[in-house]
Amino acid sequence: MEVQINNENFESLKSGQQPLVIDFWATWCGPCRMIGPVISELAKEYDGKITVGKCDVEENEDIAADFGIRNIPTIIFFKDGEVVDKVVGAVSKTILDEKFKALL
Repeated sequence: MEVQINNENFESLKSGQQPLVIDFWATWCGPCRMIGPVISELAKEYDGKITVGKCDVEENEDIAADFGIRNIPTIIFFKDGEVVDKVVGAVSKTILDEKFKALL
């Protein structure tokens, strides 16, 4: 299950007990729409092990700016509150799955 990341819940999710994966996206972004279903599938597969969130860069400019998001989709992987990996652009489910596994 995916959660919507916003200014109110970002810090608590980032410092939560589970690793966190955030998909930074926008409604008008074609590659974001391509990778969105893949992120949703992985969120279901790793439910209970990894928190997966989606962050609309237009609605949460502060969070996007804090991480220097200039291109979307950008997927950032957090463990113990720290950024441990990042993917920019649409990539395959296989690549994302490897990065999810590395968080565990």
